[in-house]
Amino acid sequence: MDTIATDSRAAVIASLLRSQQVRVAGCYVTILLDPNSFDAVLNDTICLDSTRNRSKIIHRVFDLHLPSVQPGAERRWMEKHFQGLSLSRLVTSMDAELQEILWSEQTGWGLTEWKPEGLYSLCYSFLFRAGYLTLFERKENAAAVYKEFRKFDELLAKLARGCVRSGERKEAYTSRQRLWELLSPKWLHGGASDLCWQQSYHSFLQQEGVDAEMQRKALLLQLWTTQCNAGPAAFWLLAFLLKHPEAMEAVQAEIRGLTLQEGSQQRPHIQRLETQRTPVFDSVLSETLRLTAAVMITREVVKDKALRMGNGETYHLRRGDKVSLFPLLSPQMDPHIHQDPQEFKYDRFLNEDLTMKDEFYKEGRRLKYFTMPWGAGSNICVGKDFAVTSIKKFVFLILTHLELKLCDPDAELPPFNRSRYGFGMLQPEGDLQIQYRLKRTLNKMSQSDLCEQ
Repeated sequence: MDTIATDSRAAVIASLLRSQQVRVAGCYVTILLDPNSFDAVLNDTICLDSTRNRSKIIHRVFDLHLPSVQPGAERRWMEKHFQGLSLSRLVTSMDAELQEILWSEQTGWGLTEWKPEGLYSLCYSFLFRAGYLTLFERKENAAAVYKEFRKFDELLAKLARGCVRSGERKEAYTSRQRLWELLSPKWLHGGASDLCWQQSYHSFLQQEGVDAEMQRKALLLQLWTTQCNAGPAAFWLLAFLLKHPEAMEAVQAEIRGLTLQEGSQQRPHIQRLETQRTPVFDSVLSETLRLTAAVMITREVVKDKALRMGNGETYHLRRGDKVSLFPLLSPQMDPHIHQDPQEFKYDRFLNEDLTMKDEFYKEGRRLKYFTMPWGAGSNICVGKDFAVTSIKKFVFLILTHLELKLCDPDAELPPFNRSRYGFGMLQPEGDLQIQYRLKRTLNKMSQSDLCEQ
């Protein structure tokens, strides 16, 4: 079975204890590796602060100051727009945009010929453009925004760590300035719907006392937050399926069992995909995220703290130091929790009765945290449901409409871009070359429509 390059992460885990203290840039950081002890960090808002480190990174990367915006108020606004009826509207819009992009890609190439492309480029382009059109509703500059965003995102990790070279800094700042201009809300002069996500966010910032310049810069932060992870996640998921035929067949069989909507045969569409039970796909996605999600959860110690571990041991955290959780190391790659953690196993999160497996143990204790791709506590991703549904809709759309194959069946998965550790989904170093074309049944329908015209 194929394994993914992990830079000997299993060996690293084995060499560490339940926590490890390292010195980084003059600051002592305690890295907590015991999932049974995570709540002692995640639930402490007295001795530990989650906002200072985030504010420093936001300033360094986005040149953004939002001192008047309370984290609680911002989170409530996000919850309002990524849950309930608002979420349903976003999902409906995202679905329509994905389908429109897929069919617009047909123009300019034969219906029966194979089209070569990098899988990462394909996934990122589709999901970014559909997400941008859903949230920002700006068709006229979507291509330009995507182009500049990719330039900026490639250098974002270096900006955050302060290790960018002078030439790279100039390039990043130029792309950042260009994105500020492209995202500038022209609808401020009238003509926008009250339901526009971008307009609502702008109104929220105004109410929080944010000045016009920071409002403009905050839009780039929201663009990155909402669009930086879905494309890479979809890439890894499809790449694993292409490299594991048994997993691909299991997902395809599940898709065949779903009810197709009545209506256009040319554009088959699965009814309300977000409400369908898809345990195989859900397991594949969970396993993909376990292997490739590399969030870093950091707290600054603002008051001396005795950190009591799950086994009763105590560690002393000093004021001014930091404590971090890095779930990719543990629990996600912990061999005591997940057998053969470096291998992709599409059914790792499936019980025999096709229910979702959520019982994992370490040292005889059931774990609350056995994988953490979305963070946890106050760091948990508010847009999780929107992201999961978007990825699912994209993957199902691709698998129901396109034939995919690797240009080289023996091609290995690209290694991770190491600079992305700590910044959400890992990105590949390079791409995986594929070929794709419309499925034959859709080809015949499309050709028939052209003849009728």
